[in-house]
Amino acid sequence: MLKPLSLTVSLALCGAAVAEQQDDVLAHAKALTQQHILVDGHIDVPYRVNEQWVDVTQATEGGDFDYPRARQGGLNAPFMSIYVPAELDASAESTALAHKLIDSVEAIVGRAPDKFAIATSVADVEEQFKQGLISLPMGMENGSPVQGSLATLKAFYDRGIRYITLAHSQSNHISDSSYDLRRKWKGLSPFGKEMVREMNALGMMVDISHVSDAAFYQAVEISTAPVIASHSSLRSFTPGFERNMDDDMIKALAENGGVVMINFGSTFVDQVARNWRNQFSQARKPVEQQYGEDSEQAQGFEAQYREEKPFPFAGVAKVADHIDHVVKLVGIEHVGIGSDYDGVGDSLPQGLKDVASYPNLVAELLRRGYSDDDIAKLLGENLLRVWREVERVAAEHNSNKS
Repeated sequence: MLKPLSLTVSLALCGAAVAEQQDDVLAHAKALTQQHILVDGHIDVPYRVNEQWVDVTQATEGGDFDYPRARQGGLNAPFMSIYVPAELDASAESTALAHKLIDSVEAIVGRAPDKFAIATSVADVEEQFKQGLISLPMGMENGSPVQGSLATLKAFYDRGIRYITLAHSQSNHISDSSYDLRRKWKGLSPFGKEMVREMNALGMMVDISHVSDAAFYQAVEISTAPVIASHSSLRSFTPGFERNMDDDMIKALAENGGVVMINFGSTFVDQVARNWRNQFSQARKPVEQQYGEDSEQAQGFEAQYREEKPFPFAGVAKVADHIDHVVKLVGIEHVGIGSDYDGVGDSLPQGLKDVASYPNLVAELLRRGYSDDDIAKLLGENLLRVWREVERVAAEHNSNKS
């Protein structure tokens, strides 16, 4: 007669089976990220290498992106963010910096044309994927460098810019910002409205991340092509944080045919992390006012504060919750990935610390019942669909002109 297995042995066998199943799911997730085009709507490599040069065509010590890690994570179409800080708004320096950052993307490709290629169209991305190259399309974060000139807008299009985030942390000559209490334009400026129309005509995606709610609705109303949120998460998880999108905005974006690309930053996806950030900012304010924001005293205060009150990192599941919410609200066709790697500092969630980590998110979604087709849409097909429609609208516009 066989003796029953002990409880300890039974639990051990059960645990081993679960671990094996988890390994199988992760292996499948890794395969999916390699098989499909993976578009990330927003990665801040150009500003990172401008601040301190590092060769991202090779493995790097710091940062969130380099070629080996991108290959490991299946990333093959990261939008390089041409980010211009708001303090440079209304200055010639903002335009000069934008061109310099575009130069840096071209330099990455020049160093390793066997690894990277500039992409200015959906066709480029698809062809370069077949060739085994990582495409580097570009989007401009903050429209300040346009300087109120449609000719300058066209010049940036000619240099490869394929979306523009209309504003950043302050309202500019194009749009009010979600971070700026001064709502000078009550949405878009007169030039901003004209610029949206011209972006449609050129074939540039309109990016509504960072803008005020009023500017969002005006952009959606004016644009004859779908718009995107290149790196935004959802306000239902972070009440009062206008930088994220509320449910009505997501519905309007979907009706427009657009896509919201989820930002990975812990303070974007989790209210606990958001509260920590708010409390820390308030606590450090007197030190900044006395010594300066970048002073040794302010940095020392932050180090001590973090030691006493560790930052509450979100996890992969919380990012997946945001994706779930969009899918339940408007469908799988209107959500994508906009990690903000190299742009959100050390606030990235556990399990999503760099560009090698996308399979962890895919595995979580597979465990939640997402199909392989769903994953393919999320990874890149949704954004490519929008981009293709933007190209079609521009082609139609130019055809009508002639």
